[in-house]
Amino acid sequence: MKRAYRYRFYPTDAQAAELSRTFGCVRKVYNMALAARTEAWVTRQERVNYNQTSAMLTAWKKTEELSFLNDVSSVPLQQCLRHLQTAFAHFFGKRAKYPRFKSRKKSRRSAEYTTSAFRFRDGALTLAKMTEPLAVVWSRPLPEGMAPSTVTVSQDGAGRWFVSLLCEDPGVKPLPANGNAVGIDAGLEHLVTLSTGEKITNPRHERRDRAALAREQRRLAKKEKGSANRARARLKVAKVHARIADRRRDSLHKLTTRLVRENQTIVIEDLAVRNMVKNRKLARAISDAAWREFRSMLEYKAQWYGREVIAVDRWFPSSRLCSACGALQGTMPLNVRTWTCDCGMTHDRDVNAANNLLAAGLAVTVCGAGVRPQRSTPGGQSATKQKPSRREP
Repeated sequence: MKRAYRYRFYPTDAQAAELSRTFGCVRKVYNMALAARTEAWVTRQERVNYNQTSAMLTAWKKTEELSFLNDVSSVPLQQCLRHLQTAFAHFFGKRAKYPRFKSRKKSRRSAEYTTSAFRFRDGALTLAKMTEPLAVVWSRPLPEGMAPSTVTVSQDGAGRWFVSLLCEDPGVKPLPANGNAVGIDAGLEHLVTLSTGEKITNPRHERRDRAALAREQRRLAKKEKGSANRARARLKVAKVHARIADRRRDSLHKLTTRLVRENQTIVIEDLAVRNMVKNRKLARAISDAAWREFRSMLEYKAQWYGREVIAVDRWFPSSRLCSACGALQGTMPLNVRTWTCDCGMTHDRDVNAANNLLAAGLAVTVCGAGVRPQRSTPGGQSATKQKPSRREP
């Protein structure tokens, strides 16, 4: 199993200048190749592939106007063309939208190096066009005896430098099967509620730094556009955002790792987060909860360790369905946290939803998709389309 290890490093002024030039050249080549492919399709209905854009890159380097492309390593430039080819493959496969141009201010600053463009010896990483190794903070060791196959260098909006090393990790192996299964209901008051009755409190990381963020944003708004003071103020805002994101990512990693280790089957709800954040009253809280990132972590860790994640259709009435008798209740506003069914059972809304999700997920594994629970209203909407979301290795 390949796994990426991400570390922070502190470049010298010369290294920072070289990497910044590389980022700029990568963005330039990507945009030029995208423009060439778009023009070929619009004017001649011709598809341009990776080999043709690689030949274009060779020709561009020979021109006087683009001779600066020779000053940086050629490998990141070739890699960005491969990334563009992948983006078009996803587009033609109807898995993504049409590729977009990279922005100097908004796009991620990164460059990818393959084995021919870096040297890794005795814990020292040296990139092409550089004479000194990077000052990497090795916060955790790489797998013993393993060498990285790909190195990705990036800089975030807060000005921090990171290097990601992709290598084979023999330590990632399927865990022993334990037969445990858990249903998970996502929420805002509690980040997740488990079918066992356990509730994980929502840390609300953004709320903790909301005052500091607002203060720095007010200061940024008062600075003149294009000035050095505005650049410094923007950096301070980005640092607050980075602190919030780091805390959120850390808590999600701890939670998802625990859930994957303790349970063989994990059932979640297929939430349409992109549509939910259109609610102006809840958009900030939903974004802070990071449900999409939570699901993504669950899925790739389950793939690593031989677990299974099942996503139940978003229209499944998990909150309004009695987990005891199967009766379907009417409209239930969000402020109703407990309710009593006609059978006499009193339910906690979130725990009941988690139990129903677990039952629906287990029905998928046993009977296949389309299993419908009992309903008290004949002819009503079905529980619909449960689907397993486990990705095969």
